[in-house]
Amino acid sequence: MNPRRKSKPIQIGRVTVGGDAPIVVQSMTKTDTRDVMSTIWHIKELEDFGCELVRVAVPDEQAAKAIKTIKRETSLPVIADIHFDYRLALAALEAGADGLRLNPGNISEQEKVTTVVKAARDRNIPIRIGVNAGSLPRTANPELTTAQQMVEAALSQIRLLENLDFDLIKVSLKAFDVPTTIEAYRDIASKIPYPLHIGITEAGTPRTGIIRSTVGISTLLYMGIGDTIRVSLTAHPNEEVKAAYEILKSLNLRQYGPVLVSCPTCGRTEVDLIKLAEAVEQELLKTSKPIKVAVMGCVVNGPGEARDADVGIACGKGRGVIFKKGEQIKTIEEKDFLRELMAEVERL
Repeated sequence: MNPRRKSKPIQIGRVTVGGDAPIVVQSMTKTDTRDVMSTIWHIKELEDFGCELVRVAVPDEQAAKAIKTIKRETSLPVIADIHFDYRLALAALEAGADGLRLNPGNISEQEKVTTVVKAARDRNIPIRIGVNAGSLPRTANPELTTAQQMVEAALSQIRLLENLDFDLIKVSLKAFDVPTTIEAYRDIASKIPYPLHIGITEAGTPRTGIIRSTVGISTLLYMGIGDTIRVSLTAHPNEEVKAAYEILKSLNLRQYGPVLVSCPTCGRTEVDLIKLAEAVEQELLKTSKPIKVAVMGCVVNGPGEARDADVGIACGKGRGVIFKKGEQIKTIEEKDFLRELMAEVERL
C-alpha cells in the first residue's frame, strides 16, 4: 500500500479532516431536512453506527433555517449541501452549519461564489468543492476527457477561493464510472494540498453499489489517496456507514466494530452455516468493539483457518467447538451455537 498522501488538515466542527487524522466516515441524511424531528432522529441513529460527519440537503430557506434546531439537538458536525441558489449557503451559515458543499457545476457565477466564500471565511467554516461528472460547468472543454473536465472545474473553483484568501477547502470529484473517478482523483492529488473526500456517486443499491464503491474507494485508498469517504447507496444511510468501515477495516486503515470471519461452506458442512453466520452478523451490530469473530463450518480445519479470531465456532454435525485464538475451549450442542458464541463475545 502506498503511503497516505499528506494534505492540509481542516476542522469541520469537532472533526479533523486531512493531515494525520484518521480517514473520516461520513453519510447524508435521506429525510426532508424541513422535517426537523425526523432529521434529528436520523442523525442520532447514524452517530450510533459510527458516522462522523453528516450532510443534509438544503433545497430551500426553510431547510437552511432548520439547521439551527438540528445543530442544537445533535452532536455530529453538519454540512449543508447547496445547489443552484447561493443564498441558501448564506442562510445555512447563519443557522450554524459546520461546513458547506458547493457544486461548481450549479453555482459558477464568480460574484455569487465570492459572497459565499467571504461569509464562510468570516465564520471560519470549510467549503467542499464537490464536482460531479453529471453536472459539470457549461464552460467545460468538450475536447477533454470527463476526468480532465472534473479536475479543471475543481481547479478553477480552487483558484477563485484562494484569490479570496480562503484555504479551508476540501475537494471531491465523483462519477458513477469507477475508472473515471480514479483518474480524476489521481490527477488532482498531486496538484493541490487540500484534503480529498472520495466516493463513487450514485453507486446503486447495496447488492451492486457496495461492490462498485469498494472497487473505487479501495483502489484510491490503496494508492494513498483519500481523507474522508462516503459509500453512496440507494439504501438506508446506516448501510453506507457500515460499508465504509468494512472498506477501512479490510485495508487495516481503521478498526471500528467487529470483523466477522466466516467460511463459504462446502460439502463438508453439516449445519445451516449461512443462517448461523447471518444471525451472528446481526448480533454483532450491537457492539462497536474491534473484535474478530469466526463462524466456520468444519470442525477439523475451522479453528486453524480462523486462528487470528478472538473467538469463534467450528461447527460439525449436531455439535461444535468454541475456540479462542485458535484454541478449543469447549464443545457445545447445535441448539446452543448462537447463544454460546455470543456469550463468549460478551465476555470479551
